[in-house]
Amino acid sequence: MEITRRHALTGAAAIAAAPLLPNIPAQATAPLADKQAPSFYRYKVGDIQVTVVSDGKNVFKLEDSFILNAKKDEVNAALEKAFLPRDVFTIHFAPLVINSGGKLIVLDTGNGPAAKVNSKGANGLFIDHMTAAGFDPKAVDMVVISHFHGDHVNGLLTADGTPAFPNAEVLVPAVEWKFWMDDGEMSRAPAGRMQNLFKNNRSIFEASLQKKVTPYEWGKEVAPGLLAVETVGHTPGHTSYVLSSGSGKVFVQSDVTNNPNPFATNPGWHAFFDQDADMAEKTRRRIYDMVAAEKLQLQGFHYPFPGLANIEKDGNGYRVIPAPWNPVI
Repeated sequence: MEITRRHALTGAAAIAAAPLLPNIPAQATAPLADKQAPSFYRYKVGDIQVTVVSDGKNVFKLEDSFILNAKKDEVNAALEKAFLPRDVFTIHFAPLVINSGGKLIVLDTGNGPAAKVNSKGANGLFIDHMTAAGFDPKAVDMVVISHFHGDHVNGLLTADGTPAFPNAEVLVPAVEWKFWMDDGEMSRAPAGRMQNLFKNNRSIFEASLQKKVTPYEWGKEVAPGLLAVETVGHTPGHTSYVLSSGSGKVFVQSDVTNNPNPFATNPGWHAFFDQDADMAEKTRRRIYDMVAAEKLQLQGFHYPFPGLANIEKDGNGYRVIPAPWNPVI
């Protein structure tokens, strides 16, 4: 009884004293953050280390003409099914830094410094995030380009128009190079987007880089462990890759699809930015059938970060299962 009585008396004293304590509200000691930490994610393919580096994203109003052969209501229904908002579309960007066989390789370069300014920091972040991941652009040995769209090539230059990777060899698909450097093709390009692409590519590769590039062929290794694979349709020389080391293997798809929701779930839908939409669909189905059958992991440039996923057949489309995040490398 003595213990119980002592506890009771202590409790009564505490209650009696409580009104004498000042009423001090809790105060936040730190301001609310307005941005994420630099976005990069590492994993290994055999002895090769891959660092996925986010270049950010672009969010824009969903127009009726965005998907050429599907109604906007159908697209919105697909977005809702994926728990994404209606009437807007999000495109993610994720170049790679590959440490392979003593070579430091950048695979595609993001939207570039002008996009960082124009988007108010929503994209064009590749160099910032790459540097935060511990890489010096001057230490890059090779830059491998998959195709000549601005979100893949604009990061080749700094804000003042000089090479962003001054000591790197720039490798480009031979078929892609031939198309965009052909004066006849440029003269036949329709006004608007295609003419602007020719103008942008000529500015980067002719005016700034002085055509100092090395064209490469499909079916050959362009860098240690990095095999170039023909995946045309999105552009005439669009290229993907098989990255392999030992028993490890990943299919780096470039732009075989854009955001997997809805383009993997609906592989027959034709986006306005596919130069040959019918060919792009055939390529998409061929590649995804192969990836699913061989149970390859897939790295998507436009997949939600970090873009590493598994693919399986699902009716007339494909189901994308993101790879689990791994806290160790």
